[in-house]
Amino acid sequence: MRLAIALVLAAVVAAPALAQTAPPARVLVHCGTLLDPAASDEPLGERTVVVEGGVVAAVEAGYTAAGGADEAVDLRAATCMPGLIDMHTHLTSESRRGGYIDDFRLSPADKAFKAAQYALSTVLAGFTTVRDLGGSEGIDLALRDAVNRGDVVGPRIFTAGKSLSITGGHADPTNSYREDIVGVPTETLGVVDGADSARRGARIAIKRGADVLKITATGGVLSLQGDGSGPHFAEDEIRAIVETAADRGLKVAAHAHGDEGMQRAIRGGVASIEHGTYMSDETMRMMRERGVYLVPTITAGKSVADSARIAGYYTPRVTEKSLEIGPLIQDTFRRAYAAGVPIAFGTDAGVFRHGRNANEFAYMEEVGVPFMEALRFATVNAADLLGRGGELGSLQPGFAADLVAVAGDPLADAAAMQDVAFVMKGGAVVKRDGQFVPPPPRAR
Repeated sequence: MRLAIALVLAAVVAAPALAQTAPPARVLVHCGTLLDPAASDEPLGERTVVVEGGVVAAVEAGYTAAGGADEAVDLRAATCMPGLIDMHTHLTSESRRGGYIDDFRLSPADKAFKAAQYALSTVLAGFTTVRDLGGSEGIDLALRDAVNRGDVVGPRIFTAGKSLSITGGHADPTNSYREDIVGVPTETLGVVDGADSARRGARIAIKRGADVLKITATGGVLSLQGDGSGPHFAEDEIRAIVETAADRGLKVAAHAHGDEGMQRAIRGGVASIEHGTYMSDETMRMMRERGVYLVPTITAGKSVADSARIAGYYTPRVTEKSLEIGPLIQDTFRRAYAAGVPIAFGTDAGVFRHGRNANEFAYMEEVGVPFMEALRFATVNAADLLGRGGELGSLQPGFAADLVAVAGDPLADAAAMQDVAFVMKGGAVVKRDGQFVPPPPRAR
């Protein structure tokens, strides 16, 4: 119990101190095997990743000797790779039996403290960057800023804030609740109707600090809303959101299960389709030709189907949708991969317990995707979709020093990714020998 309390406190606040020790001149990470799809399609043996000032200074063959002011990290028995990127998370919530009552039971402060724990679990699992697609009450925005300040230990976060929905759509927060109590939502709650309203909703999200916008282009699984696959937005509404986002240098992600909603979103200019359950061959062709990414979230599909088999876990309608849609996502991914659709790694963490993001690698392996390809989805492709291809997703010189290592060989068994031994984010060691490394005290 005392250890758990210490971990949470260390994750939430870096305590003040009178003095700090000087950081090493360089950190030399000695990797027995290095996997970096951006640099090589083949594993590289016996490499030293040289880290200076939070970025990669060089990758050298062999094990470079440390100088007097250097720190050496011995991962000669491990497999190293760039920090992983999950392009679909929800760090401000986590599924549980009967959890729909939490919006009425938990305050924003309660949710924020839980979110700090979820962020810690995520980075300790090797995911040094995430795209968070849909929070509430500004908690995701505050969490991002707290991580950036060093107040909270977690992944680098690019967040959407509140998802944009039509009235009664997947992200309408008032679905199934009494209107005389919760009212009729407007753009301030991310609910839009018509192109002008959609444009205003997008501008509000951007004003609040969103890094990316998310729309719910079709119905969903876990919302208290009846239809799980039908199209929601009209194409002119989608285009208004995409154009507004593009004016501010942002991309738009589209949650979509049904095919017609996907095609409207693609024609409207979105950068990614999330889930993609009922994707047709024609939709795959459109995505391939326009460079639209699929973020498959196989883990979410399997998790909701499993949870739906537990009596009372979901409401009856959500149970029905989970059992119908959840089991289909893995095969859609298989077909999309075979068709050459661009793919970026994403799990929908929060639909299942945070920290289990790496299960997605094993589910990809189950349908014949080689691990190096899956790692490319979680590094090179994810960074490209983020618009950070020159900064993240590789251990080449000039990139952020985000590095993870596992004791096993993921090329032989992707399940090795579920046991991360070492994590470095931006040159700072977060996990060593399988244990959390609290941040050093900060002077004030």
